[in-house]
Amino acid sequence: MEEKTIVCISCYYKGYDFMDEMKKLGNKIILVTSEKLKEKNWPWEAIDEVFYMPELKPSVWNLDHLIQGFSYLMQTRKVDAVVALDDYDVEKAALIRETFRIPGMGQTTHRYFRDKLAMRQKAKDSGINVPEFTAVFNNDEVNAFVEKVPAPWVLKPRSEASASGIKKITNKEQLWEALNELGEERHLFLLESFKPGDVYHVDSLTFNQEIVFTSASKYLAPPMEVSHEGGVFRTKTLGRYSDEFKALDEVNSKVILSFGLLNGATHTEFIRSKEDGKYYFLETSSRVGGAHIPDLVEASSNVNIWREWAKIEDALLKGKKYQVSKPTAYYSGLIIALIKDREPDYNQFECEEAVQFLPIEYHVGIVYKSSDSTVVEERLDYAAKKIYAELLNIIPPKSKPTS
Repeated sequence: MEEKTIVCISCYYKGYDFMDEMKKLGNKIILVTSEKLKEKNWPWEAIDEVFYMPELKPSVWNLDHLIQGFSYLMQTRKVDAVVALDDYDVEKAALIRETFRIPGMGQTTHRYFRDKLAMRQKAKDSGINVPEFTAVFNNDEVNAFVEKVPAPWVLKPRSEASASGIKKITNKEQLWEALNELGEERHLFLLESFKPGDVYHVDSLTFNQEIVFTSASKYLAPPMEVSHEGGVFRTKTLGRYSDEFKALDEVNSKVILSFGLLNGATHTEFIRSKEDGKYYFLETSSRVGGAHIPDLVEASSNVNIWREWAKIEDALLKGKKYQVSKPTAYYSGLIIALIKDREPDYNQFECEEAVQFLPIEYHVGIVYKSSDSTVVEERLDYAAKKIYAELLNIIPPKSKPTS
């Protein structure tokens, strides 16, 4: 089978399994990454060439220089696919595809998976429940929104990843103070109703517009809460036959198909409102979930979503059939927290259900697995109490991102 050339773009150190699998499938891998990541332990045996981009600020590259560099690369290499390995790289990859007419997601569709305002509008237009929201371009529209929708509200960046830059607002004065502080960057934000409830994430694989694999999980501590208050990040998978899973599977399918995703991995978040019990769409992304969620998914299902995504891309490039590995039906849980020591003593967390201790500097990270959902939750609770009592290190979030 003909070797294909895949350019992987990543401003973060991730995608190890994707590149390794792509190489095993007989392809050439070119990595474009940030200069500051030169010394990371990339899968060098799988990477044929690497190019580095200086950062203007974290995760931000000069896009004109990126296009110029890519133009030089294209003179002597036929690029068959461009893959974004992180949320921040989705728009970079879409720009390259559009500029050089490389197949894959273009700039219009990419906005539904990157721009939180665009994705909310698309979801609303598609008949999917979303919290009440508004753009903040126009003062009269903002005032009309806050008169109609009671506080609290959430002021969110349209293009940040995870819970970065989100601010909870409790009154009108605080809102206008926050908007005025944004200055010229105000148009990069949106305002929405804050809905208390349980937050879920759904991790999927799509091939030729068919969702071929879905894993649904419930955050035991929402990312926004962990990001703003410090603490312990916990999530656990749901049983495939539970009512929660069935409801999430249905609404997740509607999101992916409505948004026009044809192929690849997605990570989508929903909240179940305490007020009315309905599931509301929060956000989606055309990538593998972060925060070691792939380890959680693999523990429960035996499906490595990075490697399966690589197999999907390979099948598309070579016109082959693709079938996802048959998933297992275990329950799994993930806990991660910032700690004071460079490396934790994992001996105190040893147990039959602890199947992976994550090697993250100044963090404790554990993946649990069991055929019993209750046991997984008990292990997560025990670990959380121990971490809070003995290990936790809390760094207050910055009120405004620094450039």
